[in-house]
Amino acid sequence: MSNAPSRRTLMTGAAAATLLVPGLAGAAAKTSAREAEMAAIRKAAEAGYDASVKRIQDWIALPSIAAENRDMDKGADYMAALASDAGFTNVEKIPTDGAPGVFGVLDVGARRWLAIYFMYDVKQYDPAEWSSPPLEARIVDKPGFGKVIVGRGAVNQKGPQASLLAALHAIRAAGRKPPVNLVLVCEGEEEIGSPHFRQIVTRPNVLAALKKCEGVIIPAGWQSPSNGGVSVNLGAKGVVEFELVASGEKWGRGPKTDIHSSEKARVDSPAWRLVQALTTLVTPDGNTPAVDGYFEKVRPLTAREKELISLAAQRMTEADAKKALGVDRWIDDLPWEKALERLASQPTINIEGLVSGYTGPGGKTVLPGRAVAKIDLRLVPNMTMDDAVAKIRAHLDKRGFNDVEIKVSGGYDPTETPEDSRLIRAQLASYKRLGAPATLYPRLAGSWPGTVFTSPPVSLPAGQFGLGHGSGAHAPNEYYVIESSNPKVQGLVGGTMSYVDLMYEIAEAN
Repeated sequence: MSNAPSRRTLMTGAAAATLLVPGLAGAAAKTSAREAEMAAIRKAAEAGYDASVKRIQDWIALPSIAAENRDMDKGADYMAALASDAGFTNVEKIPTDGAPGVFGVLDVGARRWLAIYFMYDVKQYDPAEWSSPPLEARIVDKPGFGKVIVGRGAVNQKGPQASLLAALHAIRAAGRKPPVNLVLVCEGEEEIGSPHFRQIVTRPNVLAALKKCEGVIIPAGWQSPSNGGVSVNLGAKGVVEFELVASGEKWGRGPKTDIHSSEKARVDSPAWRLVQALTTLVTPDGNTPAVDGYFEKVRPLTAREKELISLAAQRMTEADAKKALGVDRWIDDLPWEKALERLASQPTINIEGLVSGYTGPGGKTVLPGRAVAKIDLRLVPNMTMDDAVAKIRAHLDKRGFNDVEIKVSGGYDPTETPEDSRLIRAQLASYKRLGAPATLYPRLAGSWPGTVFTSPPVSLPAGQFGLGHGSGAHAPNEYYVIESSNPKVQGLVGGTMSYVDLMYEIAEAN
């Protein structure tokens, strides 16, 4: 007969040890209670799946497009109704000098507070470019992903935002309360550079509520299809959107309206004027800003940021990145790690679009009287929006392009969040528990108005969070996964539960 202890004896001994070690019994009980609550909430989320899907579809059916001033009041009203339905109280529509915002609070008497950033606006779309009507939010089977909702705003941001709302519905349906109090701040101008968002955040009642919070999250659905991985970003680049306009009227040369192209033999061209101005802004290959003094405030990558990028290069797949972007080579044929360093550290001057004269079918022999370039800048620490625009203005003036107008439509500064903040630590802990490989990364190469939260007077950590997957933001056939056929990627219910888990983690974190 063996002298080895039985499994029952081992378990009894472990239980006794737990009772004898201070704090272990309480921790075990807390973990058990949390697991029971999560199981009940997940069951409610599964039961509410159809309602959650319909919530996304109905939201997609109402597009609020700030760039077209389309349905902005309707969008704010709809957002307010969604917030109230999810349990937020004292929900109010906040006027600004542009589109209105929405604010609400869900105070359950918890010890800690978490803020949530939403946007209700979406990008423009051309239905002719889509495989299904962009507002119908059809459910289709997407090979390699499962069932997805296709529609404008599906992943940017209505799908992930609706998943967070579904978490609140599931918590209530399970007879529970959120483990943290919540503050919701929403705008309708994110897609045009958030020109009036600060007016919302600095209203006394909104600012007072935000000051109670541990941090701010923006819902996300960016899991990698290859390994289910996610990035925890310690910031984001800033952005500025503007138009450069050359016209015969402002220049005093060339036509004031379109004229016959035969006149080019004796009349100046505003279109060529604009092209010449544009070529001064960047190096000949178009890859590096050449504006006078543009790099003087750029902060180089720190040793820690380089270390994080090196680790990210080992965990992230270059082939997946190129496939997702539809590119074969990086600038200067850079190796993977150097390409990631450039992505995080390089400020950019990008041409979004060029418009002049006739662009329809066939030819139309005109000499245009006006030419427009739509430009966006991406800014890194310690650059600012105002300084970048001022430098471009001075650069053009110095070269005799005083007549070329700069019409800024929106933008904001870069954002940074401390690695040791409770928000970042909670995100990493949640992802680890949920089995999602997480890569800590210096900054998102894209932009969101997080600087409104991370800078004074709010001064909170802020960043993206969430499981799930979608793609096609700003592009045709945008989608969000609701039933995943990929075991590495969560569907709607899994994404919903990730927000529940984060709330519990923030509530319990040291």
